[in-house]
Amino acid sequence: MEAMREAWTDRRLDVLDHKVDRVECKIDQLELRVDERFDRVDERFNEVDRRLGQIEKTVDIRLGGIENRLVGIDDRFASYQRAVFQLSGVLIAGLLGIIATQV
Repeated sequence: MEAMREAWTDRRLDVLDHKVDRVECKIDQLELRVDERFDRVDERFNEVDRRLGQIEKTVDIRLGGIENRLVGIDDRFASYQRAVFQLSGVLIAGLLGIIATQV
């Protein structure tokens, strides 16, 4: 073990230090590239969020229009129903009047 420690000269330590510096530099470069890629991914997610927001607004507007149409249809059916009931009452009254005059 002592023989190994004595074998580490200043020159060898300098070489090792230089290699470690190069590795650290490469790691820093990789971290920068990873950060850049995540930034691009974040930009894509922001674009997707923006698009989904636009789609949601469009769907809400269209559903609101459909809901208004359905309310209008419901109102018309209610008025037709009242008219049919009134007409039925008139027809029944008329039939009863005819029957009463025949008896």
